[in-house]
Amino acid sequence: MNLNYRHLYYFWVVAREGGFSKAANRLNMAVQTISAQVRELEASLGQQLLKPSGRGVVLSEAGQTAFRRAEEIFQLGSTLMEELAQVGVQSVLRFSLGLPDGVSKLAVHRLLEPVLKLPSLRLLCHEGEFDPLIGELAMHQLDAVIANQPAPANPNLRLFSQKIASSQIHWYGPEALLGGLPVQARAFPHCLRHLPILLPTTHTPLRHALDRWFESEQLPMHIAGEFEDSALMSLFAMQGMGVFPVSALGAEELRTMPGLICLGGTQLGEDLYLINTRRARQHPAVLSILKPKV
Repeated sequence: MNLNYRHLYYFWVVAREGGFSKAANRLNMAVQTISAQVRELEASLGQQLLKPSGRGVVLSEAGQTAFRRAEEIFQLGSTLMEELAQVGVQSVLRFSLGLPDGVSKLAVHRLLEPVLKLPSLRLLCHEGEFDPLIGELAMHQLDAVIANQPAPANPNLRLFSQKIASSQIHWYGPEALLGGLPVQARAFPHCLRHLPILLPTTHTPLRHALDRWFESEQLPMHIAGEFEDSALMSLFAMQGMGVFPVSALGAEELRTMPGLICLGGTQLGEDLYLINTRRARQHPAVLSILKPKV
């Protein structure tokens, strides 16, 4: 059986748009034409792919499988067109990097400094949850992921994890907030009893470690905000919203933010891992991140 990719494309568009009418508008074709093409695809596969649902359609179980594969196929096709468009124009070095929620973007910026020096670099940063990003990496839709945990121990994924940074957690905040406390209440970490606190969201490893740290120090938490993005958290802190934790590596970037001071350090540490596939291990950007710092 030979797969008709034109029919598969029409099915893919219908599934993405949620119905034949919307797909017809997008493709500037008649509904009847698209419907006939999809029916031919179903006949050739011997499976019903779409089922009526109200004014639209939904995927059958077989349709879900076909749609996932179609997504991969046409994503690769799009990537191929982008890469071929650069042939003979200029040599562009693409580096697609996944950054899970909760990873210190300030620290990542520091780690990417050698990457930014590469000639003709095109950096694509994708943010999202850890598991979906790992899935994209395994399907070669990303070149690497920088995360605060290693890849899951699943031999089928064929991923490699390497620790690239480890630094202590420090607390920073607006000088005006600390200055508003009585002198005897400014000592760290007890000053946190009296200050509004900004934290990473609850699904991050760092947040779990911080929750345990507050409990061990017997400190109440007056949470004023929770953020997935550490850089955004620091901006809100600079505006006086509260104090916040940051890795020592990421704290280097805070020198450009006026009014923020270091309250103190903890024994907590944050590890960062570079996760990649065998195919991407020789990517110039990956090699530059892993290159020992002199």
